[in-house]
Amino acid sequence: MLFSSAVDPPVSVIGSGGATCFREPTGTYRATRAVTTTTHPSDPHHRQSSHICLERGDSTMAALNGFDIDAPRWDQSTFMGRLKHFFNITDFRTAVLPNAKLDEAKVLVESCRVGTIPPGTTEEQLHYAKKLYDSAFHPDTGDRMNLIGRMSFQVPGGMAITGFMLQFYRTVPAVVFWQWVNQSFNALVNYTNRNAASPITAKQIGVAYATATSTALATAVGLNLYTKKAPPLVARWVPFAAVAAANCVNIPMMRQQEILNGIAVTDENGNKLGDSRKAAAKGITQVVISRITMAAPGMIILPILMQRLEKYRFMQKITYLHAPLQVMMVGVFLIFMVPAACSLFPQRCSLPVSKLEPELRDSIISQYGDRITHVYFNKGL
Repeated sequence: MLFSSAVDPPVSVIGSGGATCFREPTGTYRATRAVTTTTHPSDPHHRQSSHICLERGDSTMAALNGFDIDAPRWDQSTFMGRLKHFFNITDFRTAVLPNAKLDEAKVLVESCRVGTIPPGTTEEQLHYAKKLYDSAFHPDTGDRMNLIGRMSFQVPGGMAITGFMLQFYRTVPAVVFWQWVNQSFNALVNYTNRNAASPITAKQIGVAYATATSTALATAVGLNLYTKKAPPLVARWVPFAAVAAANCVNIPMMRQQEILNGIAVTDENGNKLGDSRKAAAKGITQVVISRITMAAPGMIILPILMQRLEKYRFMQKITYLHAPLQVMMVGVFLIFMVPAACSLFPQRCSLPVSKLEPELRDSIISQYGDRITHVYFNKGL
């Protein structure tokens, strides 16, 4: 039998003229050169199978030549479509891949964009290259992002820091240390995932970092002292209150340039129309909501679970395992909550022209009339 089911491994069929026809693992076919003769000229099935191989290979390459690698694989106008997309690019396994592998993916993505797909490339390979590209390279600049700031690092990085914040909440020094670590981590994530079209100076970064860290510490230490006489569960929720308060400060401060000068807005085809402060405010607000939502389930539900578990005798005997246990459980929450929180709002945010600043709105209407009703912008992550 020349061609078996789609789950068979790659096979080759060699004709008497030396031509070889390969069957790819994905079920597609390609040929090195035309098959003019067969091993058994009297066998019509052999000749027909070779002909089908050539046709399928040609059609596959033709389809890939028109492949739009930047088109969303899933519908980004729906929550489920965005959820599948972010499950794909926040896969924490991509965080451990070497830079050489990521650079190879970038080269393949850029080759596809200009229509020069390497021979033998499959559609699945293109999708995987785009997954690595989206997980590691900034959407505005195309530069490789630092490892700690990538969304794919949110699970391993966030689970360790959050787990220790939830475990060491009783003493002021412990609260101060872990809140400082968390805000340092958040500041790097916020800077890495900013809208790169709005540059920020080193001084502004320093002010944003100091302000957010001070807010988190003041909230955590203040509530820690205030809840000394409160029920134990209330004290366990102090880290979340501090994280939420700091996010409300850290993200706007880190992206203050967008608030002051506006964010680049475009038409549906990506043509820049101007800069809008109102668009920046909408995008930043959505990012703040997403970040708080990302942390909420683990930092609210886990303290309840731990308080109940710690009543059991076996838990009282293994207090040294409480911290790693909480780290692991936070990781379980974050595996689902990182993509879910990122999916709450479309990455390509929109705003009606009628809600823009008067000067920008009038400029768009004077140039385009009623043809443009909405503007679009990258809200960041």
